[in-house]
Amino acid sequence: MSAWRLLLTRPAEDCAVLAQTLAERGVASSCMPLLAIEALDETPEQRRTFSELQRYCAVIVVSKPAARLALAQLDRHGVRDSARQPWFAVGGATAALLAEQGLDTHYPAQGDDSEALLALPALQQSIASVSSPRVLILRGEGGREFLAECLRGQGVTVDYLPLYRRVLPHYAVGELSRRLRAERLNGLVVSSGQGFEHLLQLAGDDWPALARLPLFVPSPRVAEQARNAGAEIVVDCRGASAAALQAALEQFPAAAL
Repeated sequence: MSAWRLLLTRPAEDCAVLAQTLAERGVASSCMPLLAIEALDETPEQRRTFSELQRYCAVIVVSKPAARLALAQLDRHGVRDSARQPWFAVGGATAALLAEQGLDTHYPAQGDDSEALLALPALQQSIASVSSPRVLILRGEGGREFLAECLRGQGVTVDYLPLYRRVLPHYAVGELSRRLRAERLNGLVVSSGQGFEHLLQLAGDDWPALARLPLFVPSPRVAEQARNAGAEIVVDCRGASAAALQAALEQFPAAAL
């Protein structure tokens, strides 16, 4: 049985799945979603983009909510047949959603982050296969600017299409600290930069105390963001998957931190 007792902060559905996976491996956890997904109203831009998918040599999907909403759009507008270009996902779970629907899907086996995706040979081949490469990134509002900046540096035209927004669910003042004390939690897990921002927001004046707890993050950029905010013990899992978190927990036993 692991000594870790973790606060999980992913959206509710993903949080429950992660908690079950950890429980099967002897890791206790408590779910307190700090991100809720709200689909954006469909716009003429969305309809036009999905009807003109053939313009893109590659489509990048940055999250599971983006994948689910994109698949719904393809079906709603009857344009699944036009989605013949390679589709790329930042993580394996997102890729699985796309692949299950028959899309030509690729993702980096090592690392659930933008750097790993950019290094993927299949993505570079897709870009090199046309004279004027154009890539579509499907995402929520904001985020993944680094990915687009790197692609543009390679001469790629990048279009964003936001499909959802992430919001902080309502909690009573002090609820976060009360949960940590009542359940004797000794580690925090965030899955994105925005998730960390919501953690800070909810912690409020209690952040200096929370900042002493080990914080597990999915990437170097979120690790830097957390350290800059005063987090004292930051563990970069190099991925947001359950496997990446489990590997980090095994590498850093609770008693060692």
